[in-house]
Amino acid sequence: MRELVVLGTASQVPTRTRNHNGYLLRWDGEGLLFDPGEGTQRQMIHAGVSASRVTRICLTHVHGDHCFGLPGVLSRMVLDGVAHPVYLHYPASGADVVQALVSVAPPGLDLRMLPHGGRGEIAPGLEVLPLRHRVETYGYRLIEPDGRTLLPERLAAAGIGGPDISQLQREGILRGVRLEDVSVPRTGQGFAFVMDTAPCTGAEELADGVDLLVAESTFSDDDADLAAQYAHLTAGQAGALAASGGVGTLVLTHFSSRYPDVTRLAEQARARAGGAAVVAANDLDWIALPKRERASS
Repeated sequence: MRELVVLGTASQVPTRTRNHNGYLLRWDGEGLLFDPGEGTQRQMIHAGVSASRVTRICLTHVHGDHCFGLPGVLSRMVLDGVAHPVYLHYPASGADVVQALVSVAPPGLDLRMLPHGGRGEIAPGLEVLPLRHRVETYGYRLIEPDGRTLLPERLAAAGIGGPDISQLQREGILRGVRLEDVSVPRTGQGFAFVMDTAPCTGAEELADGVDLLVAESTFSDDDADLAAQYAHLTAGQAGALAASGGVGTLVLTHFSSRYPDVTRLAEQARARAGGAAVVAANDLDWIALPKRERASS
């Protein structure tokens, strides 16, 4: 199961229809919660997702609309008796703020604090790169290694089935049959999360080649001066980011409250997004990752 659950899509000021930020990425057995803003715990109830599914919490920076929901989420996990470790990733320069937020939640959760102070891999397949905002900010990129897709007709012809399939995958060869003989290459999936930032190299690297890109779209292109002043992206800049990276699907979010209707922002992003599909996210949307590509044999 790989899908994005959108818990909130507002920027600094929530509206009647948009909660503060919050995004849960369901990725196989992991649940990565990105930037839980105020009200995230309640939004998870509305979305029908359990806090017990969260295994990692990833903060891009410590502005309130990206982290003030943290104590509530942690408190709910304690209440629900979550026993597995929960890893909290955040910029090292925001340690005082994060520690204050964590201290509000009751004890009882195996919370492992993992600050980062530069680019690099912070967990298997998960890396951070610096963005350009008014405080230290990082985007996240999750990449699945390339693999192989097994072909049932070739397995049957080779007389391989049941537990033998797992053995073939582990060892690469079984009774003279190679894994390459009964499978085709499969491109690994990629996900990127680019929140508050002006256009920068870090954003471009994060977006490069991913299947699903979540990107802030705080301002309309008509308000480009405001975007530059506050170090945010316009909708068109988010679209251009997707185009330059060859992104499969671009999810726009983090909308300023000045735009009660974001149709125009979606149009501006599409005009510059190249071949990327563009989705203007609404609270409580569920967005599936595109199916993994299978190369021809």
